[in-house]
Amino acid sequence: MTAPAVVLPPVTDQAERLIALGATGPLTPDVVRTGAAALADRPGLLVVGAARPSRLAPLLRRGERPGFVVEDMTDVDDFAPVVEVPDAPLWLLTEPDRGDDLASASPAEAELELTARGRTPMLLTEGVQWLLQAPDVLERNHCFMTTGSRLRRPSGRFDSRTPAVWISNGTGRDGRARRDAAKVGWCWWNNRHTWLGFASAADRTA
Repeated sequence: MTAPAVVLPPVTDQAERLIALGATGPLTPDVVRTGAAALADRPGLLVVGAARPSRLAPLLRRGERPGFVVEDMTDVDDFAPVVEVPDAPLWLLTEPDRGDDLASASPAEAELELTARGRTPMLLTEGVQWLLQAPDVLERNHCFMTTGSRLRRPSGRFDSRTPAVWISNGTGRDGRARRDAAKVGWCWWNNRHTWLGFASAADRTA
């Protein structure tokens, strides 16, 4: 399956949506509006760099169900960028893609392929903000990982958990009430899943 083409709203409209949702992190509405206006002549996803996934996930909606972070990922906000990001409070993520064609690859394998293509892996916070602007990107059996965010242990090694966003089946600790809700969770770095692509972008500009 090929991922559907996603047409994002104008950058200034994206800013207003983030403000309305309370998804601007530490930034005031005025800062977001001013930053968005400066980027408005370019297409892309408006990203608030410091927005926390733990605060963003519950703002996701599938039907009436809010999104959530899995219970065993209480450290979700500690997954930090392992790719270069702009030194700016806001930036544009250009040409976001769900990465369906990389499904069945492990994160380690997908990282090599994205590098070869000149693509940058998406951060977890970028992936969640993408879904706030374009909820239909998340489809059952066609969800995505965000390998641009990793958790570094005190030893200096990366944690093997790799963040992803998919749709809950309402089983286990998720609970029936969360069936079909957007779910921020993780998979192992060397595991493969037929239903998880690898979200990426062309670049980030500020």
